[in-house]
Amino acid sequence: MHIFLIRHGESVANTGENYTKRTPDHLVPLTEKGKAQAEEGGKWLAEYCREKGIDISRARIWRSPFLRTRQTAEEFNKSLGIADIREDITLTEQQFGLFDSIPTEKWGELYPAEYAEYKRQLANYGKFYARPPLGESPFDVAVRIHQFMGTIYRDLEKHGVDTLFVFTHGTTLRAFLLRWFHYSPEWYHEEPNPKNCMIREIIDSTDLGYINS
Repeated sequence: MHIFLIRHGESVANTGENYTKRTPDHLVPLTEKGKAQAEEGGKWLAEYCREKGIDISRARIWRSPFLRTRQTAEEFNKSLGIADIREDITLTEQQFGLFDSIPTEKWGELYPAEYAEYKRQLANYGKFYARPPLGESPFDVAVRIHQFMGTIYRDLEKHGVDTLFVFTHGTTLRAFLLRWFHYSPEWYHEEPNPKNCMIREIIDSTDLGYINS
């Protein structure tokens, strides 16, 4: 199976603009820079596939239903030209609960008791297991991403769909890698969040890393 994991372009959450707007996470859009990143990323990836002789005529796009990943996939697909586009809710970003769209330095001020508990979990369990109040830990994301893997394996076995472009989010992308390759929580602790529109290539059981870094 050939998989390209792609993080969304720059969003208003990445720039900090959403700290005042508090737009719900699933409605956070790309910035104009983010749209341009995605458009250029699509051109680059289409050329990469041509140079490598990768047949994408029967490929499938999977994307998170969040606005910024939909927009990223649309910009990429201007160059890829893939007709088969699907969404899966398990590809959404980690949920931060009470801390969503709030600057990190404000967490303790606004929610002192909850932040203290989160800090305790970070200290005792590490960031992979620590769960923000009313939110998800990366562990939780890894559990749900495993359901998506079942979907793509069934599509491979029943319909021969073996080339995928998956548009998702930073934590979710790393959770996918962790489950696919059976990486450890310690690997997750050390693995940096990918930059916007970074593309990670997987061929079967081989992790080729970020190909546009």
